[in-house]
Amino acid sequence: MSSKAWLSLGANLGDPPAQLADAVRRIAAHPQITIIAQSSVLSTEPWGKTDQPDFANMAIGIDTTLKPMELLDVLLGIEVAMGRVREEVWGPRLIDIDIIAYDQFEIRTPRLTLPHPYAHERSFVLVPLGEIAPEVNDWVKATAAKPR
Repeated sequence: MSSKAWLSLGANLGDPPAQLADAVRRIAAHPQITIIAQSSVLSTEPWGKTDQPDFANMAIGIDTTLKPMELLDVLLGIEVAMGRVREEVWGPRLIDIDIIAYDQFEIRTPRLTLPHPYAHERSFVLVPLGEIAPEVNDWVKATAAKPR
């Protein structure tokens, strides 16, 4: 049985538009993932840690047979393969791939919270997601903003 998941991608080091395109290619190459929607690329100011270059951000929708934690592991593996090194929270990065929503599941584990806990505060997530899935965007805004 397949599920729909909605991902946010961002980069602000190197050649961000090229890195986003590479990440999308790598995601699409996984045998258990089909891309069903892709937003345009948006240039945004950094969030959280503001003394760094602007980001290129986008959202994609996927159809997948991977469970949420399996999908997380695949995406983290793509980040590592692309050279991502996690040095500081909200710091500059070659690539960042976040799961924003997975169907309409609400999940809270030490490794993964869905919908993404900060999605409702980030226009760089909401604007691209709203472009490709307004109904998911509305659900994420309402659900992520609820007290946990």
